[in-house]
Amino acid sequence: MAESLNAGKEMSMETRLLLALLLMGAVLFVTQLFVKTPPPETAHKTPPAAVTAPGQPAAAAESAPPVEQTAAPVQAAPTSPPTTQQKLPLLVIDTKLFRLSFSNQGGTLQSWQLKKYKGNDGKPLELVNTASGLDFPFSLYLPDQQPTAKVINWGWYTQTVDPDGLGVTYNFSDGHTSVKKVFRFQPNSYLCTVSAEVTVDGKPLPSMLQWLGGFGDLTIPNPFGSQKTLFFDVSNNKLNELSARSAKNGPVTSSGNYSFAGLADTYFAAVFLPEGNAATQLVTFADTVRTPLDEKAQPTVGAAISDGADNRFELFVGPKDVNLLKSINPKLEQVVAFGWMSVLAKPLFLLVNWFNGAFIHNFGWSIVIVTIALNMMLFPVKLSNMKSMRKMQALKPQIDVINAKYKNLKMTDPRKAEQQQETMDLYKKHGVNPLGGCFPMLLQIPFFFAFYTVFRVSVEMRGASWLWVTDLSQPEHLAIRILPIIMIATQFLMQNMTPQPNADPNQQRMMKLMPLIFGFMFYNFPSGLVLYYLTSNLVGIGQQWFFNHTDTAQAAARSVAPPPKKKNGRK
Repeated sequence: MAESLNAGKEMSMETRLLLALLLMGAVLFVTQLFVKTPPPETAHKTPPAAVTAPGQPAAAAESAPPVEQTAAPVQAAPTSPPTTQQKLPLLVIDTKLFRLSFSNQGGTLQSWQLKKYKGNDGKPLELVNTASGLDFPFSLYLPDQQPTAKVINWGWYTQTVDPDGLGVTYNFSDGHTSVKKVFRFQPNSYLCTVSAEVTVDGKPLPSMLQWLGGFGDLTIPNPFGSQKTLFFDVSNNKLNELSARSAKNGPVTSSGNYSFAGLADTYFAAVFLPEGNAATQLVTFADTVRTPLDEKAQPTVGAAISDGADNRFELFVGPKDVNLLKSINPKLEQVVAFGWMSVLAKPLFLLVNWFNGAFIHNFGWSIVIVTIALNMMLFPVKLSNMKSMRKMQALKPQIDVINAKYKNLKMTDPRKAEQQQETMDLYKKHGVNPLGGCFPMLLQIPFFFAFYTVFRVSVEMRGASWLWVTDLSQPEHLAIRILPIIMIATQFLMQNMTPQPNADPNQQRMMKLMPLIFGFMFYNFPSGLVLYYLTSNLVGIGQQWFFNHTDTAQAAARSVAPPPKKKNGRK
């Protein structure tokens, strides 16, 4: 933008020369433009909000056209005949997986619906924000040529549909600037090919394909919160993500050797895979727009992508399904970002996914089976903790003796340290961990975060049902959610079955409130995550019952019993 304004200032300093050229070319060029080239007039009839460049104020965008219009008369004679300006009906491309609608105004995408996925409104999932008011997807971004961008993004293109109905070619020319866009789809694949090239008087003009106004599932609460641009940097072997907040002060440009770049939300992605070895450039925008379901405008992310003068990409638009992505292109698996928990979350997901595909055919029951298996594997560790807790309970009389010895001491009394030392020595002597009561909860934390990550990134869980739960990736769609309430009840039951060591009364009261605190936390968590924790509680109850009814518990208590007292000098 700054460069355009500077250019305008330079031209104003040469006013006399420009006026002379304008007068000389008035008949030859200006008249010809008015008679044979209406696209610029059509473009300027477009509402300002629709043609303003992303990340650029409307007033600033309007200040740029005079630069291009003043320079137009000094261009060479037209190198191609202007495109006939004719509005055509929307072109619908229908495959087994999606339904697309293209417009020959700008050669742009008006709608991209996924047939196998539905939004919260019960309709086929629409990935395009049709209410944004911005340029439609696959319009062109010309950073230094905004007036030209307006003309080519809102002019009427010729449309040539492939004989099989799975491809289309769009062409546009105003006599000097020519654009060609080609889209080619497959009958049963989320992968397609896209190309776009722009020339001015026969010379290539760098351009970028853009997708503005947000991407993905717009029917969920706060849909823009999970949307981002992303690119996989081959040189650093790292997936990078940018949100709308990253571009709040203006467009952010990234470039390098990328395996792919594009847009994504929680469960869906639109990523461009460059065909050549040229550096890929990605521009991230932030625009404040509304959605078809929410009148309140919010900041959302947009992207423009290029791999050189001639943009030629393979394009994946669809679900972030790990197996599907790997089958299409191994590089695409990186789109599913398990983050810092990937060491545990990804194997956990693969295990649940394998059980679902091979045996159970239900993700809910697969989660139950995997959770039971994990708890059984960890039972030896939990058994050791159970013994420690039983010993602490058996040591209560000896702890009471120590406490009575230091009774009525203030917390600041130096002898309080002696009391604590005696208590710790007693625990150490019998191999007791005083923090053992927290161990079962701590043991579940890594798996809790791993499962949370799985539900956050795995589209396989989206819409997966189990008994009365309609979607394991979301909270229950009931007035009163049943799973969290059952989880609270099992937490109380397990707490009552667990041996209670000697502890401060205030601490014990706090521990009794923990099930309610957990229930409050879990109430708005994905149902699948609550199901995991509930299953862990039920398995823990079974394991604790088993321990309490075996001689192992009694043996643990006997091992800490004090030796019998001597009588009359004899044992």
